[in-house]
Amino acid sequence: MLTELLDRWRPHDAGALDARVDGYLPLARYGALGDGRSVVLSGSDGSIDWWCVPNMDSPPLFDRLLDADRGGRFSLIPDCDFTVERRYRQDSNVLETVFTTAGGRARLTESLNSGTAGRLPWAELARRVEGLDGTVRFRLTMRPGRRGDTVNPYHSTIGKHTVFHVERVLGLFVHDPRITCRWSDEGITGEVAVAAGDRRTVAIVAGRDEPLVAPPIEEIDARIDVSDAEWRDWAAGVTYQGADRAAFLRSALALKLLLYSPSGAIAAAATTSVPEGIGGKKNYDYRYAWVRDAGYTIKAFLTAGAQAEAKAAFTWLLGQLRETGTRVCYTLGGGVVPQVSEWAMPGYRGSQPVVTGNLATDQAQHGVYGDIFETASCFVASGNILDSASAEFLSHLADQCADRWRLPDAGMWELQEQRHYTMSKISCWQALARAVELADQGQLPTTCRERWQRERDRIKAWIEAECWSEDRQAFVMYPGGDAIDASLALAVRFGFDGAERLRLTLDAIDRELGAGPFHYRYTGMAAEEGCFLACSFWMVEARALLGQRTEARTALDRLTTALSHGHGILAEMVDPDSGAFLGNLPQGLSHLAHLMALSVLNEDAVCD
Repeated sequence: MLTELLDRWRPHDAGALDARVDGYLPLARYGALGDGRSVVLSGSDGSIDWWCVPNMDSPPLFDRLLDADRGGRFSLIPDCDFTVERRYRQDSNVLETVFTTAGGRARLTESLNSGTAGRLPWAELARRVEGLDGTVRFRLTMRPGRRGDTVNPYHSTIGKHTVFHVERVLGLFVHDPRITCRWSDEGITGEVAVAAGDRRTVAIVAGRDEPLVAPPIEEIDARIDVSDAEWRDWAAGVTYQGADRAAFLRSALALKLLLYSPSGAIAAAATTSVPEGIGGKKNYDYRYAWVRDAGYTIKAFLTAGAQAEAKAAFTWLLGQLRETGTRVCYTLGGGVVPQVSEWAMPGYRGSQPVVTGNLATDQAQHGVYGDIFETASCFVASGNILDSASAEFLSHLADQCADRWRLPDAGMWELQEQRHYTMSKISCWQALARAVELADQGQLPTTCRERWQRERDRIKAWIEAECWSEDRQAFVMYPGGDAIDASLALAVRFGFDGAERLRLTLDAIDRELGAGPFHYRYTGMAAEEGCFLACSFWMVEARALLGQRTEARTALDRLTTALSHGHGILAEMVDPDSGAFLGNLPQGLSHLAHLMALSVLNEDAVCD
């Protein structure tokens, strides 16, 4: 059934779907673990290839994702041919993998642990191996990464502990005493053998510039199940009900991984430099918080009934806009995103450059206005109240939008050439429309309400006159051009007037940008990158909102089937021919677009 596709066991031949290409695992073969501070990518072949310690935007401890030969990894791999079954535990981000060899079966359970009081004050990655049938032997390797030869890991003895050092990261490798390990400055190697009924646990405890706790392996092992219970308790609080609840919860749990609990920020994704096209140069760092993604995710959390997460993220977002100005993105801890720098690493399947930082930090994007006002509107619609300081700030932001909407910008897609992008103008219309509504509800001062209303109507008239193409029978990407832009599907969600023109625009997006169940971002992108998953879910949502519910459900079913080879997390893009995932992951925008499509198709299932 559709509701089970993203949360079921997935048996497959490790020699086929799991085969590494030049040492790199297909992106769909990764699962994600998280603790509210960082995210781990665990491959279906038993290799953990990405983990930044202690935070999502810290330098990576394991970076094999970007350097197959010399990158850091933590692997537990059977020493002979094997097949794999894999799933998340129900309503949880604890991941289980069953390996079957000629000699037996064993289950690997993985967790980035939390405690009964929430996130631990240290990073704790736990991996439990249990024998199910016969005997299975695993090769163990723990090798910290060198970050493109900018650091040299080493180990030392402190008291009774052997610890490893990676620049300012200090770590412990904790393991069952029945496992024999060999240390070198390259890391650790060893073997783990389990027969039916056996249980062995290995773990890493790490921190940066802080004293390190040294818990016994028994406590770490027990926290795997504590973490599982914490995830299930959180999922039980999701108010969404209905036939698609399992799929909805899986995307909600993926989004929860990207919520940076120390500040409330929401990361766009957990990785950097995973290419949008293999061998291409569209390799960006998404370990930051975009206003757009944060706004959409807050709405998704509100839809799910996750009020605490929504409030924390909204408060953080307003604080950053006040303190740093209307930037496109911010660091997870707060502040300006650094300019781009590069690491001397091969990159995923040879895709360079490998970068940290992001050029979007200095761009002007009018979409910021629509995003923040839509977020405020959704927050209020859920029965919440704006404080006077936030109301005053939003009023000034509405005035700013009213002054600046006629200027060109970089657009939603962060393009180098500034233009009068149609979606940017719609975002300005959206901002002022929501500002008027909030003023009418008593949530914003009414002093400038009439001005906001007049400018809202001027923007609407400008879009209708300048951005509609009779030849294309669609709203085009910008006036005077003929390119089609899939992000215009969002105009339906935003409540932009003109159902017939919007339907025709959706038809044009399907004709020109559609590739099977997927869609490219805008005209010409098929030559540069994969299809953008969020666009396809936006199309489902838009069709449903315009009353085309049968078409929307059919499109969603096709999408779900086409993505079912993954392990419950979505990347940014997909190759429409091979189905291979592309771009950074887990990608928040993909998951939240999935949530919003489900919520519109199952409106009766959303609890107020």
